[in-house]
Amino acid sequence: MAHTYYTLPLNTNKLIRSEVLDSCNLNQSISHHIHLLNTSYFGECAFDESFGCAIWVVDFDNLKNTNRLKDIVQESLYDSLKKNENRLYGLRVNVRIKQEELTGSEQLNKIKKRIDIQIKGKIKKTNENFSYVEYFYIGPLSY
Repeated sequence: MAHTYYTLPLNTNKLIRSEVLDSCNLNQSISHHIHLLNTSYFGECAFDESFGCAIWVVDFDNLKNTNRLKDIVQESLYDSLKKNENRLYGLRVNVRIKQEELTGSEQLNKIKKRIDIQIKGKIKKTNENFSYVEYFYIGPLSY
């Protein structure tokens, strides 16, 4: 049975006009869903208050050390993926947090924390390897 996977963000204008929505392959669909999990905070989705991850919880946390923040985000992502992305198995989540200097306008430099996320696993349907890499700057969150 063939499945149709839709790209994110959904084009709601096409939906309202009953036009064909943009589609993607299975790998892209999983990647879109992981990005949605990463960028959602707990309680944002009315249908499931546990949907999301802890990146938002630690966004402005300057009191915890970097290793503790890494552990919080890594554990949260792993738990969210196990609960919400059932198309993958054998998940491995690796998170790195580092400080990076960003050059802004008028030569103003900012130092922000950067969260590097690497997710690996296997796709249940095809038994293919899956890999996902993304990074965010926190305080405030940006990507």
